[in-house]
Amino acid sequence: MAASKVISVSTSMKAGAQVHADIRGHKVTIDQPKQAGGTDEGPTPLEFFLFSLAGCIQSIARIAATQQKIEMRGIDIDVEATLNPAGLLGKETEDRVGFQTITVKAQIDADLTDAEKTEFLDAVCDRCPLHDNIRLATVVDHSLSA
Repeated sequence: MAASKVISVSTSMKAGAQVHADIRGHKVTIDQPKQAGGTDEGPTPLEFFLFSLAGCIQSIARIAATQQKIEMRGIDIDVEATLNPAGLLGKETEDRVGFQTITVKAQIDADLTDAEKTEFLDAVCDRCPLHDNIRLATVVDHSLSA
């Protein structure tokens, strides 16, 4: 099946650890903490990744609540992930380089029982593209451009 929508981002990194992007007019900066050689002018790529997951779940929750006529007053999400940094630092490890676990905890402010909130969150996560991309294998190609 062919993709019907393409989403793209272009980034630039010059001297230092900062990565910059202009995404639909939004200036975004990724950086590293000072102890890792950065200037701490923005979140790390890993932090942005977790932020993106939480934001995607929350955005889909708002859409789903509207569709289901649920008055969702708010949704707060905490995301925590674990990884062994050895691989990304170029050290030998038998662990994968990426996150080994990702835990998403949501608090939903709506007139729903706890069971209904759990069912709602499950359905939302099933609709979330980022949740899907993390949970299931996704083909990622990389190459040099001319």
